[in-house]
Amino acid sequence: MEIRASKLKFRNGLRDGLPIALGYLSVSFGFGISAVAKGLETLPALLISMTNLTSAGQVAGLSVIAASGAIIEMIMTQLIINLRYSLMGLSLTQKLDDTFSTLHRMAVAFFITDEIYAVSSSKTGGVNTRYMYGLGLLPYLGWAAGTLLGAVAGSLLPADISSALGIAIYGMFVAIIVPPAKRDCGILFAVVLAAAVSCLIKYVKWFSFITQGFAIIICALLAAAVAALIFPVKEDCENDG
Repeated sequence: MEIRASKLKFRNGLRDGLPIALGYLSVSFGFGISAVAKGLETLPALLISMTNLTSAGQVAGLSVIAASGAIIEMIMTQLIINLRYSLMGLSLTQKLDDTFSTLHRMAVAFFITDEIYAVSSSKTGGVNTRYMYGLGLLPYLGWAAGTLLGAVAGSLLPADISSALGIAIYGMFVAIIVPPAKRDCGILFAVVLAAAVSCLIKYVKWFSFITQGFAIIICALLAAAVAALIFPVKEDCENDG
């Protein structure tokens, strides 16, 4: 009976992870094409996706690699972009049941993404290891498979077609920021400010010494800091009296 229940939870995880996997397949296809276009071969591009599983982090890292950036530049870029996963992991620990050992927690932490966190944290009650492994398996395979297909296609298709298909992953970023930006003026301000600073660094010759990796760091930190000062998040105060 216990084995049957465990299999059911694993299948439920697979079911919930399937839509995420299909989305990742198309998005990572764009990353694979972009990786090949910037000089990476198919195997390194695939290994990046298999060992990272972070869309924004991989795109930013790819820019640092293409620009022959320093290792400290790569470390700081990844730290700032992926720091949110630590917060997601801390939050998700409140949902994990007693089937999670330290090794299970480390394994699950590897494939926490925005979408996997959203699905698992919205489950009623706690979640166990079987469900989380089922939830993470298909998105992981979808991300890796999409990268492989994109890298292979990028090495075979004409350059114009590859460039057109390579913008798919940037379309995902637009789809992520538009809905919250429409609801929250602070988010919209941060997005516009980051874009404006990025354009200044890119096109003003005085800032030509700033590499792509540090440009990402500057834009992210500056936009977040200014937006936090101008649009602070107000906490609701409960009056018990």
